[in-house]
Amino acid sequence: MNAATDPLHHLGQWLADGKKAALATVVATWGSSPRPVGSHMAVRESGDFAGSVSGGCIEGAVVEAALACMKSGNSQLLEYGVSNEAAWEVGLACGGRVQVFVAPVNKSEAIQKIEALRAKKLCFATVTNTASGEHCLVEDTTYGALALSEDQIAEVHRRIVADQSGTIAGDLFVRVYSPPARMIIVGAVHIAQALAPMAKLAGFDVAVIDPREAFVRSGELANIHAIIEWPDDGMKIVAPDARTAIVTLTHDPKLDDPALAAALRSEAFYIGALGSKKTHAKRLERLLALGFTPTDIARIHGPVGLDINALTPAEIAVSIMAQVIEKLRAEAE
Repeated sequence: MNAATDPLHHLGQWLADGKKAALATVVATWGSSPRPVGSHMAVRESGDFAGSVSGGCIEGAVVEAALACMKSGNSQLLEYGVSNEAAWEVGLACGGRVQVFVAPVNKSEAIQKIEALRAKKLCFATVTNTASGEHCLVEDTTYGALALSEDQIAEVHRRIVADQSGTIAGDLFVRVYSPPARMIIVGAVHIAQALAPMAKLAGFDVAVIDPREAFVRSGELANIHAIIEWPDDGMKIVAPDARTAIVTLTHDPKLDDPALAAALRSEAFYIGALGSKKTHAKRLERLLALGFTPTDIARIHGPVGLDINALTPAEIAVSIMAQVIEKLRAEAE
């Protein structure tokens, strides 16, 4: 999320300017909810807001609650759903329920700490007692007024690893902050021209590896992070981890094979390779000859992407993006 749309960035600016502000957070959902747990909406004293807790359904009601919280200095735990008369007034007619915690934010230090950790692309969590409003931040150590037991801290760390926000121990809401997932695309080919901006729009940090500078600097790739190296060197630079998807698109062994070998040695959550079934079978034979096992090579999605009968580069990019997201969400469950 860029600064222009990031509610926490806006919240920090408002507080730095001496404005009153509040933060609304989705802490639970049931049924068909348009925004996931952990979604934020920052509200300033003028009624301006940034972010969303429902995709537009209940924002007006939450802004009113946030303004009331700023006046009283107290937090509120709100719930909206079709079983509730207010649901029809605020527009949650999609059949779901959402619980939103709204709290005034008076100090910028906590937001600055969160922003600093996010800038370093570290994984951490905030924990809030939705009954008392007390909160703390959990990274390697724990900061803040809210005291947690050893078991609770262990559960928070488990959720950080799983990238899973949610409620624990009754009233404790854990909001996990993880750096964006990454997509490493090997080969600045025609499909990359569609896939790279699509992945960026979906919130991924994107890099394209290709030794051919003219290819990487062209068209839709001009604003994408370029690594102008042969894939074996490029993969060392990106150092893929468990939040990295790797997609090879050249179906050229001298480019794809070194990248796939590096991917298989990493914890990448997704590995995909473009090419026909025949091309992929030959590719797997070469990787087996390099010493990889059948279990290793089974990690590769090939031919890459969901089978949606895609034909054009853009359609193939959609199929790849869908499969990557499917795998990312499955890993988080």
